[in-house]
Amino acid sequence: MTVNPRLAPFGTTIFAEMSALAVELNAVNLGQGFPDSDGPPEVLDTAIEAIRSGLNQYPPGPGMPVLRHAIAAHQKRFYGVEYDADSEILVTAGATEAIAGALLGLLQADDEVIVFEPMYDSYQACIALAGARAISVVLRPPSYRPDLDAVRRSIGPRTRAILVNSPHNPTGSMFSADEMAAIAAIAAVHNLIIISDEVYEHLVFDGLSHRSMAEYPGARERTLVISSGGKTFRTTGWKIGWVCGPANLVAAARAAKQFLTYVNGGPFQPAIARGLGLPDSYFAEVARDLQDRRNELVPSLEAVGFEVFPSSSTYFVTVDAAPIAPATAGKEFCLRMAREAGVVAIPNEVFYTAENRAVGRSLVRFAFCKRREVIAEACERLGRWKP
Repeated sequence: MTVNPRLAPFGTTIFAEMSALAVELNAVNLGQGFPDSDGPPEVLDTAIEAIRSGLNQYPPGPGMPVLRHAIAAHQKRFYGVEYDADSEILVTAGATEAIAGALLGLLQADDEVIVFEPMYDSYQACIALAGARAISVVLRPPSYRPDLDAVRRSIGPRTRAILVNSPHNPTGSMFSADEMAAIAAIAAVHNLIIISDEVYEHLVFDGLSHRSMAEYPGARERTLVISSGGKTFRTTGWKIGWVCGPANLVAAARAAKQFLTYVNGGPFQPAIARGLGLPDSYFAEVARDLQDRRNELVPSLEAVGFEVFPSSSTYFVTVDAAPIAPATAGKEFCLRMAREAGVVAIPNEVFYTAENRAVGRSLVRFAFCKRREVIAEACERLGRWKP
């Protein structure tokens, strides 16, 4: 038996491969983007209470009302956008399933989706599973600004949607308010759906702030906003995500989602609801703490000789390894660094389509969402390394 040809180009995810290598070599894992410390006790205790009180069976298909109402309150609180908790919000198995549900539920064979690359690796695979095509607009370092004219040129008769990710994984960049507004306007002119991946919405640094795509003129009625509790509350293993948007678009995502996981994470849903209601000070401290960890890691990366690109959000910082290994591809470099320095990172080339992979050939992504002692150990190992 062979794999579905639509999935054949993607293989095993690089995250699993590099995490396994970290275990094998006892290396410091700054590759896969998951925290190594638990989330706030209020959230954890709510999950424990839910388990002990018997919330261990299938939750409702759209998600528990307590969470759907908490998501609606969160969107109103932070972005001023109102959603009906009963018809315009869907709880999913993390943001990855939300993306899959949206793409599989909305796309038809030969539809086209404009994507910005580098990009989270599930985008390409889900578009391919839908029988559609990804049309890429490349974000180029060091600033990773979107080329809006390229977006306009990419629109054709089969274009169905634009997939936006800001704050952006893997680069840590953010689209500006003017850029987001321009994308919203382009989508309105061409009657396109916007799928907006906002999972890092609260992990923004340097005095910046995130605005949801649905805030911009003309966007609310055509946008599916996707997020999750995993990053904000350091509970990535719980896989509690959601989709917010117009009822007809949410219904399309749910039509596909119900045949993926059906439902998930019963006792974790009220826990994430509790988290979404935490005071502003919690959200500010999460961002401030990550900013401090970024600031601890970056000088060590610069000392090794990497060119470090600015990161104003997410868990990640991207570097160019070309100054210290000019003839080495990213994956080869990451394997060498794991074996010689005992530090694991992710080669950015995996975040590009095959035709644009050369753009990311020498780029590497490091995750700084780790305990301070882990980052310190990584910095010490990199400091001793002679690449």
